[in-house]
Amino acid sequence: MKKFWLLLLAAIVATFLAACSEEGDESSGKVSEYRTVYSGEIKTLNYLKTAEANEFAMSANIIDGLIEYNQYGIVQPSLAESWSSNEDNTVWTFKLRQGVKWVTNEGEEYADVVAQDFVDGLNYVLDAKNESSTAWIATVVKNGDAFYNGEITDFSQVGVKAIDEYTLEYTLENPTPYFLSMLNYVCFFPVNGEFLAEKGESFGTTKENVLYNGAYILDKFEPQNERVLVKNDTYWDKENVFIDRIRYKYNKEAGTVAPELFLRGEVDSAAIPTSVIDEWFNDEEKKSQVRQSQNNFYTYFYALNFDPQFDAQYEPENWKVAVNNKNFRKSLYHALDRVSAMLTTEPYNPEDMLNNTITPKNFVDVEGVDYTQLEPLKNISNTDSFNKDLALEFKEKAMAELQGKATFPVKVLMPYNSGSPDWANRSQVVEQQLETLLGADYIDIIVEAGPSTGFLQEVRRPGKYALLEANWGPDYADPASYTDPFTEGGTYNKPELAEGYTESNGKSKYQNMVDAAKAEMDLAKRYELFAQAEAFLIEEAFVIPYAVGGTGYIASKLNPFEAQYSPFGVTLEKFKGQKVLEKPMSNEEYKEALAKWEQERAEALAGAGEQ
Repeated sequence: MKKFWLLLLAAIVATFLAACSEEGDESSGKVSEYRTVYSGEIKTLNYLKTAEANEFAMSANIIDGLIEYNQYGIVQPSLAESWSSNEDNTVWTFKLRQGVKWVTNEGEEYADVVAQDFVDGLNYVLDAKNESSTAWIATVVKNGDAFYNGEITDFSQVGVKAIDEYTLEYTLENPTPYFLSMLNYVCFFPVNGEFLAEKGESFGTTKENVLYNGAYILDKFEPQNERVLVKNDTYWDKENVFIDRIRYKYNKEAGTVAPELFLRGEVDSAAIPTSVIDEWFNDEEKKSQVRQSQNNFYTYFYALNFDPQFDAQYEPENWKVAVNNKNFRKSLYHALDRVSAMLTTEPYNPEDMLNNTITPKNFVDVEGVDYTQLEPLKNISNTDSFNKDLALEFKEKAMAELQGKATFPVKVLMPYNSGSPDWANRSQVVEQQLETLLGADYIDIIVEAGPSTGFLQEVRRPGKYALLEANWGPDYADPASYTDPFTEGGTYNKPELAEGYTESNGKSKYQNMVDAAKAEMDLAKRYELFAQAEAFLIEEAFVIPYAVGGTGYIASKLNPFEAQYSPFGVTLEKFKGQKVLEKPMSNEEYKEALAKWEQERAEALAGAGEQ
C-alpha cells in the first residue's frame, strides 16, 4: 500500500506556481506529483538479491522485465515484444524490444538493454555466494539448481542464453506452462553485466550504484529522511507514465500520523486504521474521502515455529516440546477466533476477509473447479476453523500427553511489526482471546513489539518467535507458489523439523507430497496432489490460515482500477498507467468502479482466451 508525502505549500504560493505552469496541465508544463509517508526503510536497491515487499516496490518502478500486465491482469509485452514456446513448454524464446536504454541516476544513457543482460541477471541470482533471496524461483531453469548448489560450475550449462543481441531463450527443467507468470519477478530482471562487474559488492547500495531502464529514476535517496522518484525521460513507454514525481517522506510513526497528514493535504494516500475508521465514516467531509482497499492474493496466516531462536527468558526449549505435540497445535488452531482478529482491520464485514486455506480462492482452477474446492482441501476451505469445543478437547489431550515433558503455562512469544497500528491492536486481541478460551494455566502469550524497519531480517527469518502472523503472495500461476514457503529450506517456520514426520527417504512427509505434485505434469492430477499437500499442512496445524490481503480502509488520490493488475511478481507496485486524482474516491464511488472493473475484466479475460 502506497502513502505519499510533500511539504504543504501555502495557498498563495501554490496559486503563484500554477500561474507559472507548475500546476497546469501536461501541455503547459504540469508536474504531476504523488506523495507518501513511510516507516519501513529500504535497505538495498539490489533487486537481484532482495525479497522484501517495500524493496520490490522500488524495483518495480525502476526496472522493467520481459512482460507486464494491463489493468485487467492480461499479459502484455514489455521489454519482450513477442514470445513463443515449444509444444511441451520447456523452451521459451523472447524477441526483445530494440532501442531500450540503461541510464544512470542522472538520466545519462549508459548502454542498450540486450538479451545478454537477462543472462547476466540470472547468473548473479543463481550464484550462491550472492545470497539472492529469490534464487529458489529461478531454479525452474534447467540446471539452475545444480549450478546454485555447486554441482556444476559452468554457467553456459544453465538453461538461459542470448541467441543473438535481441533474442533470448530459456530452457526449463520441466514443462512449465505458467512460465510467463514468473517473469515479472525480480530474479528474472536484467542487469548490465559490465556495470555489475564494475560496482561489485557496492551494486545497489546507492542511487548511483544501480542502472535504470524502467519508468522512473531514483533522484534522491536519503534513508530515514526522503526518497524521490522522477520520470525517466528515455523510457520506451513514457507516454503511459502520467505521474512525474513520487516523493516518499520518512516518519517512524507513519502508520499513525498518515491520516492527519492526508487531511492536512501533505500526503496523497493514507491507510485509515480501525481505531479511527468510525470517526471518518461519521464525519460527512471525511466520509467522502475514505474507501475500502482492494483485496489481493496475499494470504495471511499464523505460523508455528519448529526452530525457535528467541531468548532463553521466553523458554524456547519448552515451546519446542509443546509445538511438537499435535494436540497442542490443534488446540491453538481451533481456538483462534479469526472474526475477532479481523475486526481490527475490517470492522464492518470481517467474515468477507477470512480465508481458510493458504491458497486463496479464485487463484487457479481445473476445468472450472476452483483449486480450493478440490478434495481434501474442499472441507477445510468451506469450514471455519474456530471451534471452542474442539479447542478445549485438544487442550485436555495435550496437557495429558505433555505431563512431565512440558511446563505449563507454555510461554508463546508473539512479536509484531511496530510500524503497523492494526497489527499491534490485533496482537492484543489475539492474546486476550486465546488466553481467555484456553486458560492462563495452559498458555501465556507474550506480545512483543518488533522493529518497523527490518522486521523480516531481525525477527521472522532468524526464527525469533513462537507464533507469528505472517503473509505470502504468489510468484507465479501454480499452487507450488503457496506450498513452497513451507518446504525444506523455505521461508516459514521449519515444519520439516516437526518430530515424527520424517519418511524413509529422509525427507518430511509434506516435502514428499509437494515433490510428487511438482513432478506431475497432468494439470488436473497436479492440482489434486497439491491440494492434498496443502490440506495435510493445515490439518496437522503447522499453520493457521486466517485472511486474505488488501483489507482495511484507505484515503487515496489513486484510482486502483487504472493500475496494472496481477497476483504475480511486482506488478501491483507499479505506478505506470496511474494518474493523480483531484480528489479521493468515496466508498460509494469505489464500489461502483469495482463492479464495472470486474465486468470489464471478465470480458477481457474471455477475449484473451483465459479462464
